[in-house]
Amino acid sequence: MQFDLLHVGPLVFLAHMLGVIAACHAILHTRTSQGAIAWAVSLVAMPYLTLVPYLFLGRSKFAGYADARRIENEMLRTRAHPPEWDSAASSPGRPTEALGQQFVRSLTRLGGMPFLPGNSVRTLVNGEATFAAILDAIENAKRYVIVQFFIVRADALGEMLKDLLIAKAAQGVRVYVLYDSIGSFDLPHRYVASMLAGGVQMHPFATNRRFVNRFQLNFRNHRKIVVVDGERAFVGGHNVGVEYLGGKPPLSPWRDTHIEVRGPAVASIQFVFTEDWYWATQQLPEFDPAPDSLSVSPAASPPASPSVSESVSLSVSPSVSPSVAAGDGMHCLVIPTGPADKQETCSLFFVEAINAARERIWITTPYLVPDEAVFAALRLAALRGVDVRIMIPSRRDHRVVFEASKLYAYDSIRAGVRIFRYRPGFLHQKVVLIDDIAAAVGSANLDNRSFRLNFEIMVLTVDGNFAAEVEAMLLRDFGESFEIDRSEYRNAPALRRVVMHVARLFAPIL
Repeated sequence: MQFDLLHVGPLVFLAHMLGVIAACHAILHTRTSQGAIAWAVSLVAMPYLTLVPYLFLGRSKFAGYADARRIENEMLRTRAHPPEWDSAASSPGRPTEALGQQFVRSLTRLGGMPFLPGNSVRTLVNGEATFAAILDAIENAKRYVIVQFFIVRADALGEMLKDLLIAKAAQGVRVYVLYDSIGSFDLPHRYVASMLAGGVQMHPFATNRRFVNRFQLNFRNHRKIVVVDGERAFVGGHNVGVEYLGGKPPLSPWRDTHIEVRGPAVASIQFVFTEDWYWATQQLPEFDPAPDSLSVSPAASPPASPSVSESVSLSVSPSVSPSVAAGDGMHCLVIPTGPADKQETCSLFFVEAINAARERIWITTPYLVPDEAVFAALRLAALRGVDVRIMIPSRRDHRVVFEASKLYAYDSIRAGVRIFRYRPGFLHQKVVLIDDIAAAVGSANLDNRSFRLNFEIMVLTVDGNFAAEVEAMLLRDFGESFEIDRSEYRNAPALRRVVMHVARLFAPIL
């Protein structure tokens, strides 16, 4: 026993000393006071369990990174932004009157993007519609294709996308692919090598341009962007993987939403990609029209990749029409957010959207772990009589987040917020509906990771017809959901409630 104590004692002392040192580091560098407290307490009390997670997740400030990224973004936005931004920014009219001039002004200043009229937007309500539309747009590309995803898998869907992009590159189309180095950690080297050999410019996004820091899991690029020829853009919640087509039990069927945008707002979406590409490569992508000499007639072009239905036995039908729904003239505002922003853009966007609602604010999110500002805005909206509804999954993909969300749901219900759980499969869509005039769709979740640690993109569309389309979509989802009440928490076993409270302590880093 004495021999064991002689060996164990120094190890225990060393663990606690390292825990104290890490706690001091957390207090100095964690972005929020809540996160600093959560890390400091856990590192001092349980260093054996938290030292390793802190190595991967603890840093919410990256030395020099935020400043370097911010400087580059400001340079690009002042010197290389599309010229139509100057002439078309923040046009007046009914959209600004319906939401409030201050609301539009604050969001344009917050995101650094203009409020642009003359767009068409349509919803793509599942993986089949989304990837059918994306693949159809890429097949018809003439000049260039932009592809950016958080997750790219080398499965049937990923192979289909790869073959199509290589085929388009062979036709003289410029193809740019950006993927997150951590989100796509299992993407095999052969997949990237095939793209590069086929003429596709493919690059990982990482916080450090020199190497991929596997110990830095924060600052992930969670955006999903596809742009074709500067004419069609796709933004939403889907990544490249068969699970987004419902091919991964027990989470299937997967419920997600993308949108297709046409019009001036496409330039804003494309510019967000430009900023990310420039950070990752230190080069600007070329989007000018291709010379006539590079154009290839259909007869002389290489054979296109097989159609979606012929390539794999997945339920993605190429017959989905790429035409945009009627109702041109929609006003759109692209809101890029990230950890290098001067303000906490994503959190403030949700706060402003909730505060702007006069009749209703409906939100769908896979993770309900809001920060204090957003949580307070939700409760205050319910207290002033706004119809506040939040739809979350009934199935979990992250246990700690799922348990923490139960406690937030309970506190929300006590304030009058209505919480619904989606039954059929995993709910992954990120949608915000404001009254009967505006809706936002994109990649941001209702959690601290999206608010402060990830790069995200949301597209706010101000148009009554589009809002009605989103409303009809959400009403169908509510019809397949059940509303929860306080009993979900109150009737849970005592140990389960303890687990919920412990999980909530980690909310600032979830």
